[in-house]
Amino acid sequence: MPGSLRQRGQPMPVSGSLSAETPPGAAAEPERSTGILPSQALREAIAAGEIKAAQVIGEDQIQPASLDLRVGEVAWRVQASFLPGRRATVQEKLDQLVMHRVDLTQGAVLERHCVYIVPLLESLALRKRCSAAGNPKSSTGRLDVFARLITDHGEEFDRVREGYRGPLYAEISPRTFSILVRTGARLTQLRLRRGSPVFTDTHTRRLNEQIQLIDAERGADSVIDRGVRFTVDTRGDPANGLVGYRARRHTGLIDIEKIGCYEPLDFWEPLPARPGRGIILDPDQFYILASTEAVTVPADHAAEMLAYDTSVGEFRVHYAGFFDPGFGLAESGGSGSRAVLEVRSHEVPFLIGDGQVVGRLVYEPLLARPDKLYGTGIGSNYQRQTLALGKQFKRSR
Repeated sequence: MPGSLRQRGQPMPVSGSLSAETPPGAAAEPERSTGILPSQALREAIAAGEIKAAQVIGEDQIQPASLDLRVGEVAWRVQASFLPGRRATVQEKLDQLVMHRVDLTQGAVLERHCVYIVPLLESLALRKRCSAAGNPKSSTGRLDVFARLITDHGEEFDRVREGYRGPLYAEISPRTFSILVRTGARLTQLRLRRGSPVFTDTHTRRLNEQIQLIDAERGADSVIDRGVRFTVDTRGDPANGLVGYRARRHTGLIDIEKIGCYEPLDFWEPLPARPGRGIILDPDQFYILASTEAVTVPADHAAEMLAYDTSVGEFRVHYAGFFDPGFGLAESGGSGSRAVLEVRSHEVPFLIGDGQVVGRLVYEPLLARPDKLYGTGIGSNYQRQTLALGKQFKRSR
């Protein structure tokens, strides 16, 4: 899914005021009482102490509708994944399950097939009516790395209850590639939400009347069902004849901070299109595929990719599911942007065919239009993407 990463520089303190680059039409005050906090409201939450950090939060962490979270100084190798439950803190569970401590301050390897719990630099002191949700960043998901948010007394991954006050942790489990991680690395992201919005197909249809959400042949109205359904493309990219990539099982180490560094063929097996034949997903293999449809996220909405239904096939559709305002939007240079799918089959081989429904996009309004949009203007890596590997790999020219 599209990551919202800006090119990194030296961290800069943030304030609660709007950026000097506020686009025309951006609201200085929230226009809605319920919705996702936009970039300017995230700055206000930081200034008010709702979002805290052991180190200064940089402006480049603030995305149009999310905040990049940073790993702390230590990773704890644990025996198994867990949720603390309503009666325990994460630390109390760690005391039972820790195997050893990994120092991240100078960089350390997180081995594949192992589970680590990492305290994050950020913590929360949310107000009443404010909750949050976590998700892996796109580049994390495209490396087949589970990265899930955990809170004290939490009963669900990636969910932060209303009014939560306390530390944040990430469960990190590389599945295919071992990765090199340092303090400050950004593997997960956070969305803050005010109130309890109700998602309806009626709202989505009205939104689609204003802006075409996906370029389905019959239009999004014909495929709106608990969100906007989208399908997988197995016809292939006309430019290179590829339909996707399958991860190689035994490879070298990936430093997640290196951009455009690694040769794709050292880590991935390209999959040529076979017209009319689809793709057979092998059990316990990881694939990068693309949606058939181009996706658009309006400037005052955000979207989340959800698995459509387990009854449509024996495979997991995605790891990273946040789409920021401006993804695929013409005014921010995104026309034709596809959703990239991180796919893993389950217990049996499964044939996935062209145009098969694999997921849905749920659109949710922001409190106000953000003062920055996803795109090249803020260094976003995946605007106008088609079939694309993570940012760590060299791009063909």
